[in-house]
Amino acid sequence: MNKQAKNLALWMLIIVGFIYLWLIASEKSKVIDVDYSEFKQAIKEHRVSDIIISPDIISGSIIKDNKTIKFKTVPVQDTNLVQDLENNQIKYKGQKNRGWFVELVLSALPWILFLVLWYFLFFRSASMGGKQIFSFGRSKAHLQTDKTKKVTFADVAGVEESKEELKEIIQFLKDPARFQKLGGKIPKGVLLVGPSGTGKTLLAKAVAGEAGVPFFSSSGSEFVEMFVGVGASRVRDLFDMGRKNAPCVLFIDEIDAVGRHRGAGYGGGHDEREQTLNQLLVEMDGFDTKEGVILLAATNRPDVLDSALLRSGRFDRHVMVPVPDIKGREEILRVHARNVKLSESADLSIIAKRTPGFVGADLANLVNEAALMAARRGKDAVEMPDLEEAIDRVMSGPELKSRKISDKEKKIIAFHESGHALVAKLLPNAEKVHKISIIPRGMALGYTIQLPTEDKYLLTKEEILGKVTVLVAGRAAEKLIFNDITTGSENDLKVATSMVFNMICIFGMSEKLGNVTLKKREEEVFLGRDIFTQEKMYSEKTAQIIDEEMKRILDEAYYKATELIRNNIDKLNRLAENLVEKEILEGEDLVKLLNGESLSAETPKA
Repeated sequence: MNKQAKNLALWMLIIVGFIYLWLIASEKSKVIDVDYSEFKQAIKEHRVSDIIISPDIISGSIIKDNKTIKFKTVPVQDTNLVQDLENNQIKYKGQKNRGWFVELVLSALPWILFLVLWYFLFFRSASMGGKQIFSFGRSKAHLQTDKTKKVTFADVAGVEESKEELKEIIQFLKDPARFQKLGGKIPKGVLLVGPSGTGKTLLAKAVAGEAGVPFFSSSGSEFVEMFVGVGASRVRDLFDMGRKNAPCVLFIDEIDAVGRHRGAGYGGGHDEREQTLNQLLVEMDGFDTKEGVILLAATNRPDVLDSALLRSGRFDRHVMVPVPDIKGREEILRVHARNVKLSESADLSIIAKRTPGFVGADLANLVNEAALMAARRGKDAVEMPDLEEAIDRVMSGPELKSRKISDKEKKIIAFHESGHALVAKLLPNAEKVHKISIIPRGMALGYTIQLPTEDKYLLTKEEILGKVTVLVAGRAAEKLIFNDITTGSENDLKVATSMVFNMICIFGMSEKLGNVTLKKREEEVFLGRDIFTQEKMYSEKTAQIIDEEMKRILDEAYYKATELIRNNIDKLNRLAENLVEKEILEGEDLVKLLNGESLSAETPKA
């Protein structure tokens, strides 16, 4: 019998038991006790029927207060009873005693049924492996078994340096004596740090898959419950599980859920989460790497982790899992495209160049979206246009062609986006324009996509100012053409203001303020300690200088964008007119239009 059938049978038993108990209780509540003298009087008045006579009791129906109800009475020595019943033509029958054993069984049956239900619901479930009642303190870690498809390093791409760091862990799990004979110790814990979607969890699974050892995975949130002591108990159970299955890998995903700075709770911070963290610290100190247990953890917020968790002897090694570069993106695309039928025209190296900043999860989503679009269009394979459109879909959301936009608003959006594109093309330090569109996509009514020609890890002051100038160019174009401005620049101004603030307060790129970092502290506010005593990183006078510098830089960028557009107003008009007609312009179209060439009539409309 499978698990589902067992559960169904158990619930049926529960329902039948409750119905039986309810019937017994309801039957007993409907039977009244009647004095023998009242019973005799009811015989004379013809108010009784269906009499059952047994040596110990007489039962039947009686009419009382104009209602027919069940009754019982204790018989006395009465030789005239049968004669009285016959004289009044009342039906009766005799019944033998069922015996003390039968009476005992019948009276005990409800309690026997109740005990059976109690056994199935509580005691049996408590011994079935930690997921039922009375097993709150058991670890919820999931074991990756041989039945599960093992993940290896062949399934992980774009993070070669991170894989090299973890290969030493694999070698230790396979041959611990090799390290122990020289007196060396393997790190107790390895913390995988990197942005969301870069493949931290996948790397941890690959370590277990390569080493061929059991892999127990859990998340930080599984340790924290509303019941006091449950989290600490689960931590102990997780490490006990690891020792019993050594050599093995224990993995805690999103460890920041349980490993945050202590002291951030109510009244000093001694809450359930901190007890769980304290137990984790004790367990990491208590187990020896000679046992063959390796603890891996992943987080994208290492800044909020408690310092005691990060010190040597606990998480000894921190492995960075960065955003992949162009080579890494191409490798990741090839991994995700292994099960996708690609056409010969699909060039993943070009897609890798056009996706700077994409992490592994984004690239997996891109390939999947391209496959879905190709299937919707009835294609036999995924082609290059499907992959290129999938980039826009992942970055900006799906196209909203059904959204009706008036001709006036369409014209405003066209000039706004043309302003971005024109200034980006005219500035020497700006990134290359890849596509301009006035088809609504996601939350945007239009968009201009710029892509860098290479992966950059440093930005100069001129490059940041160029980005700010391009951002405010949309509003500058609106003001020049329509002598009015719209709400369409909301996100542009938000991003531009943030960039300028970072220039001044983080990167020290203001001549007035000099080489200082003045950003406010972003640590958690600890209730009862910091809520009224937040530290100020600068004075009110410095705050005023920051405001003045931000306004000056933004005004200068706006003025520069306005002058560039005014001096090239004919190019702006040409761009906007073609954008209204075509709705989408590629980077090559932009170059042609700015060089005075006309676009072919066959250019498809999106």
